[in-house]
Amino acid sequence: MSRPGSVIVTGGASGIGLAVVEELLAEGWRVVAADLVPESIEKARAALAAHGDKVRVVQADISDEAQVVKLVAETESGFGPLWGVVNSAGIARDIPALETSADIFRKILDVNVIGTFLVAREAAKVMQARSAGSIVNIASVSGIQGNLGRAAYGSSKGAVVVLTKILAVEFAALGIRVNAIAPGPVDTPLVQAVHTDQARAAWLARVPLNRYAQPKEMAGTIAFLLDPEKSSYVTGQTIGVDGGFTAGGLIGL
Repeated sequence: MSRPGSVIVTGGASGIGLAVVEELLAEGWRVVAADLVPESIEKARAALAAHGDKVRVVQADISDEAQVVKLVAETESGFGPLWGVVNSAGIARDIPALETSADIFRKILDVNVIGTFLVAREAAKVMQARSAGSIVNIASVSGIQGNLGRAAYGSSKGAVVVLTKILAVEFAALGIRVNAIAPGPVDTPLVQAVHTDQARAAWLARVPLNRYAQPKEMAGTIAFLLDPEKSSYVTGQTIGVDGGFTAGGLIGL
C-alpha cells in the first residue's frame, strides 16, 4: 500500500509505541521510532531489523526542545516527507495527592504535556508546507475521569485532551488533523511497574470487558486516525480505547 510519507512515533521502542510502530510498518508507512531509554532502543532495533531502511530507531528526549527540533528536521530532510506523528512517550506515577511532590508533578507535566506540544508544534511547521498531515496524541482515561493516585498523571493527560482540541482548531487551516486516543488499562511495561495487584483488581472491576488491553489493541485506532482516506474528516477528537471503562456505570451485582 502506498503511503504519503513518514511517521514519527515517540516512545516508540516499547509498549504502545512499539506496537504502533509495528502496525504502521505493516501498513506500508516509513517510521521513525524515537525513545529515551538505551536498553529499549537496542531491543527495538533488533526486533525491527527485518524492516530494513523502512524504520529508524533513534534516541531523543521530547522534553528537550532542541532535541525535538533536531528529530523533526532530520526526519523531514533525511527520511520524510513527514506525514504523521504519534505522541506516545510519557511517564506516570501512581501516588496519592498528599504524597505528590512539586518535582514529581513538574516532571510528569514536562514530558506528557510540554513534550507532546513540542513534537506537535515542530511537526506542524513542516507539514504546513504540504497542507497535509495527522497528529495523534496519547491521552488516558485518567485524563477524563478522576482516578485515585493520578493527581499529576491525570492532570497531564487532561491537559493533552484539551491541547488536542486547541491544536486541531489552530492547525485545521493548515490542512493538519489532530486527534487523541484515551487508553484504559493496557499491559505495558509502564503499567506493569505502576499497577499493584490491588490496583489491577480495582481496574478489572470497572472495565466491562474485564481485562487489560494488549498494546497492539491501541495501534489499530491510531493507524485509522493517521490514514489520509479513512479518517480525513476526523479532527479534535479523543477516542476512548478502554474496554468500556468511561461508559461504565454499575457493571456487576
